[in-house]
Amino acid sequence: MRVTVSHNRRKGEIMRSVDRSFDDLFKGFGTVAIQIVNESRKWTGSRMDFSFDAKVGIVSTPIKGGVDVTDKDVTVDADLGWMEKLIPAKQTEAALEGRVKRLLT
Repeated sequence: MRVTVSHNRRKGEIMRSVDRSFDDLFKGFGTVAIQIVNESRKWTGSRMDFSFDAKVGIVSTPIKGGVDVTDKDVTVDADLGWMEKLIPAKQTEAALEGRVKRLLT
């Protein structure tokens, strides 16, 4: 899944916001609440690579991806594992896009 959102703030400011509020981006989609465990994040320049296990009830799936911050936009690219089959793609993309937009305001 890939979501790109435009912004008009400084890149460093956006990177700090993404880092500070990362967990909020993936806390749940629709009625599916997600617990994030075994989280790993690493910034290389203006790209943050991440991975974590998304726990839903007693099952979990690995999630991995990256966040790229440019002077004009933020792109979140994530492999949601089996959750992509559980939740409709449009619903997941809309939820993530809305969270990124709130993070940028």
